[in-house]
Amino acid sequence: MHLTIEIEQEQDGRWLSEVPELPGVMAYGETQEDAIVKVQTLALRVLADRLEHGETIPEISAVFSVAA
Repeated sequence: MHLTIEIEQEQDGRWLSEVPELPGVMAYGETQEDAIVKVQTLALRVLADRLEHGETIPEISAVFSVAA
């Protein structure tokens, strides 16, 4: 599994990051780096939750890349 982070700046200056492969995994940050760290943290929590509940997840090789 390879997760892509999409990131864009909102009109109010905040950064919005999203992992399209995990619906609903989105985070805002004051900086681009902050938004990336927050969405990575959330994505890992979602994957951990799925494992804890017996759901399967695809094999994880390289986990994240940031789409420019």
